[in-house]
Amino acid sequence: MKRSRNIETFLGCDKAYEDAKLVVFGAPFDSTTSYRPGARFASKTMRSESYGFETYSPYQDKDLFDEMIYDAGDLELSFGNPVNALEMINEFVTSVYEDGKIPLMIGGEHLVSLASVKAAFAKYPDLHIIHFDAHTDLRDHYLGEKLSHATVMRRIWDMTGDGRIFQFGIRSGEKEEFEWSNSHTFMSRFNLSGIEETIEMLKGKPVYFSLDLDILDPSVFPGTGTPEPGGISFVQLHDAVVKIGNLLNIVGADINELAPNYDISGSSTAVAIKILRELLLAMS
Repeated sequence: MKRSRNIETFLGCDKAYEDAKLVVFGAPFDSTTSYRPGARFASKTMRSESYGFETYSPYQDKDLFDEMIYDAGDLELSFGNPVNALEMINEFVTSVYEDGKIPLMIGGEHLVSLASVKAAFAKYPDLHIIHFDAHTDLRDHYLGEKLSHATVMRRIWDMTGDGRIFQFGIRSGEKEEFEWSNSHTFMSRFNLSGIEETIEMLKGKPVYFSLDLDILDPSVFPGTGTPEPGGISFVQLHDAVVKIGNLLNIVGADINELAPNYDISGSSTAVAIKILRELLLAMS
């Protein structure tokens, strides 16, 4: 699906759709957020603030200007209707796959990942998921609702089944979620322990990478709807993102749960921008 050109794009992501290998787009939806809303403003803010950064990464010796990346802008999603919003995201991501390109979505709350993973799973039945987060997201329902950012990994498990979901940084959730994960997902609690082994295990397989930025400690990343103390550092996240993007066959990815208005310093937005730059370059 060809998207119209945007006046403002994410830093350096201004190649023509026809030539692009990667397609960045925003999914500004946060209607099932369980605590503080505002993630719907992430993609717009990240685009605007990205121009304070360099396109060149000294970490990877790569430059966004040299990569074939297209920014498709934000999808126009219906607030208050998660079913319709997910269908719209799924339709767009499916069209990106049909055109032989790789999608990278900027959320939004974490529920938006469900629609993107669904499209990836339809194309790659052997799909595996790497999930970075502070929260389990494994509830079967939240306040009676099956579709929530607190249930997104459980809904993804409904598609993939056991042995496909690898979770890292998890430090919050109901007791039942942690117990349920023992038989159904690989979970590394509190940190990124086991990420090297997981990367080795998944080499050559199609992998979807879902990054909830609240995996970071709130001292690094306070601008999120559900801050959870005890998270990892920026350097730990950056190094893992670069390894995942460079060493694995990433067929789709998302970065979500920045709520920029809760950090008036702009530091959280800066962190999100830099991580997105590094992920794009690693995937390229």
